[in-house]
Amino acid sequence: MIDSSRRKFVKKGLFGLAALPFGMGALTSNAFAALPMLDPNAPNAKALAYVPDAANASSHAAFKAGSACSNCNFYNAGSGACPLFAGHAVESNGWCQAWVKKP
Repeated sequence: MIDSSRRKFVKKGLFGLAALPFGMGALTSNAFAALPMLDPNAPNAKALAYVPDAANASSHAAFKAGSACSNCNFYNAGSGACPLFAGHAVESNGWCQAWVKKP
């Protein structure tokens, strides 16, 4: 009896391990889909002078005409994520002083 329950346990364990990569793929592809938008009043947003609309950043000394999150090297267009604001999405037409032109 012990032998048969051990076999069942091993089979289920192996099946679970075999299915793990498929489950992880689904989790990672959806992980960024539901990122909350960055609050411009958050401390890290204020530290980098983030604004959701680049037109409102024109008075900032570091602002360059034509710069926006959508053409920043840090911005991920697929998820709206920016590594500078981990766990949050940013507006594609937003801007912050860490903007770096995409190569």
